[in-house]
Amino acid sequence: MDREAATSEERRAAAGSMLRLGGRGLLLGLAAAAAAVMAARLMGWWSPRAGLRLFIPEELARYRGGPGDPGLYLALLGRVYDVSSGRRHYEPGAHYSGFAGRDASRAFVTGDYSAAGLVDDVSDLSFSEMLTLQNWLSFYEKNYEFVGRVIGRFYGEDGLPTPELTRVEAMITKGLEAHQEELKEKQKFPPCNAEWSSAKGSRLWCSPNSGGVSRDWIGVPRKLYRPGAKEPHCVCVRTTGPPSDQTTDNPIHRNRGDLDHPNLGEYTGCPPLAITCSFPL
Repeated sequence: MDREAATSEERRAAAGSMLRLGGRGLLLGLAAAAAAVMAARLMGWWSPRAGLRLFIPEELARYRGGPGDPGLYLALLGRVYDVSSGRRHYEPGAHYSGFAGRDASRAFVTGDYSAAGLVDDVSDLSFSEMLTLQNWLSFYEKNYEFVGRVIGRFYGEDGLPTPELTRVEAMITKGLEAHQEELKEKQKFPPCNAEWSSAKGSRLWCSPNSGGVSRDWIGVPRKLYRPGAKEPHCVCVRTTGPPSDQTTDNPIHRNRGDLDHPNLGEYTGCPPLAITCSFPL
């Protein structure tokens, strides 16, 4: 599912600004802070509230924005939002009308808008997909009014979280942790710049800003083999100083940066310390 265009642009602009700030410590600090804030926010979202309205699925189904309907609501992970202000996206006949009047959490990730896909079962989603759901929760919390909860998979008749919602929350936390690890690896091994043409073949090269990571070194192209990945990815590797994972209490090193990392491989035909690797046709 696509978010409203303006919100998507705001999100991309914010991400770009964060990357342009540069510096491993700053970026990781922001990531850690975001994880802490999100964990606190999740706890607030799940906690009971006085006078909270509870819906049974059959009641929520009446809120589809049609003639005579009492409103236009949708639910995500059991939380109900009034999306009347976004009527053009959710009203009958609109592109996302299938989300109205129900909890279709699964479809927010899968994009399956069939009757079989517009359901609340997210039990087999991955950590990263759960993180996508959390991003959607942030979107609706920011842009629409929270009006209640749905009794069923995620909330009981008392309005309190079910074991299934507790499991989802744990997976979202794992997704946040995995995202932080990805940020750490990207700072250590930024992606290469790459281009290809039918006349010249392919070229890989490193720069102080390749991969959107600003730094005070350039690096050289290397293949990074990730566990479980079918193909290696081109990354830029620091060539001087101590390895990134060396502790400060061990000042002895070979002054080769991260070149000796076991998951790295050189490109055949490219000089070991060249910042550009060309592969003519």
